[in-house]
Amino acid sequence: MSWLTLQVIADLIDGELRGENRMVSGVFTDTRKPDSDALFFALQGPNFNAHEVVANAPVDIAAALVVERPVDHPATQIIVDDTRLALGRLAAAWRQRFSKPVIALTGSNGKTTVKEMMWSVLRRVGNPLVTAGNLNNDIGVPLTLLRLREEHDFAVIEMGANHPGEIASLTEMVRPDVALITNAAAAHLEGFGDLEGVASAKGEIFSGLDQSGVAVINADDQFASFWKTLAGNRRIITFGSSEGADVFIQDFSPPKIVVEKQNYPLNLTLYGRHNVMNAAAAMAALLAIDLKVDDILQGLENMLPVAGRLTLLQGAQGSRVIDDSYNANPTSVRAAIEVLANEPADKRILVLGDMAELGDAAEALHAEVGQVAKQAGIDYLFTYGALSAAAAEAFGENALSFLEQEQLIEHLRGVLDSNTVVLVKGSRMMRMDKVAVELSQDNNAKQQEHHHAA
Repeated sequence: MSWLTLQVIADLIDGELRGENRMVSGVFTDTRKPDSDALFFALQGPNFNAHEVVANAPVDIAAALVVERPVDHPATQIIVDDTRLALGRLAAAWRQRFSKPVIALTGSNGKTTVKEMMWSVLRRVGNPLVTAGNLNNDIGVPLTLLRLREEHDFAVIEMGANHPGEIASLTEMVRPDVALITNAAAAHLEGFGDLEGVASAKGEIFSGLDQSGVAVINADDQFASFWKTLAGNRRIITFGSSEGADVFIQDFSPPKIVVEKQNYPLNLTLYGRHNVMNAAAAMAALLAIDLKVDDILQGLENMLPVAGRLTLLQGAQGSRVIDDSYNANPTSVRAAIEVLANEPADKRILVLGDMAELGDAAEALHAEVGQVAKQAGIDYLFTYGALSAAAAEAFGENALSFLEQEQLIEHLRGVLDSNTVVLVKGSRMMRMDKVAVELSQDNNAKQQEHHHAA
């Protein structure tokens, strides 16, 4: 499918076109996924330089290359000062050609789940484009915007950040019609310093919001009034369990939501109070683009669980495994503990991997969640990693810490039975998803088959 000519692209990104002008179908940045009709951006980072890779790539790796210096490759090239900035510049220009509603969201917790909730609703009423996976940084956001086409009716763009100013540059690129902040919590403290720094960074999302746009704010968050100030004179829609919220959670179990004085039951397939909150956030953002409440409720009720986010697996020996391994920070771990504490079982086991990017407060924050787990009535705590050992120590009796993941898995296999429920949680770098998979019934059956075959 044709998209733009190389000369138009070169003009948009202040680049110099060297070679044949032709139409391209899109852009890409991964040399492992070549596309002879698309434009390749040679990005650089601390541990990689695509200029070196592409110089040795096949002739037909791409229709053309965007590079910071000419490379020894026969493909047409566009020379720019900075390929990463050029990618963002092209995405910003392309977004301006799209007149349908664009929703942007950020927050410490829940943003990917809220995004998936919105996708579940929007696909019922049109053709939405949403951020794939967690492509929410200064590379992922422009790549998502550059996938926008005429056939899309909506776009939902997730934004993440680990340092001040990152959301500001992303929102200027996206220019959303609706901007949503799920919450501010102790996450990425190494980059932001403290919770106020996190809240300020999340609030940057409103700087790219048009004066006619809508700011969607968590009324329960301690920074709600601060964000309302940042939103200025723009229309504001609030959500939460606070009386007076525009999307008001009247009850969490079973969930009931009040919108414009009308009471609606909310039937979710997802665990936890925090997912009721996520549903309220999604509803508020979708009301901002004039969707009907009934359409929103039906879409939310039909949403499938997201892998690694409180996904229930059938565990070995008749146990249940709740896979919440996608990521972790103190707030999301507390939410997971609440879910586990409410599970009917004789043995409730929390398996916790290290929480990353917590800065100087890391040990204290790990100890704190260990205490929370104990107070919540969790029966056992098994940890993986040097930092989470502080959680095991704070938990006290019936806690064990491991530095080797295989040892943790072997120990867990020995304690599983039909009266046990295990919740697995940890930062992405800890690969706790592997623990959840290893404990699942399917994996256990495969291991037994392999053992018998041997």
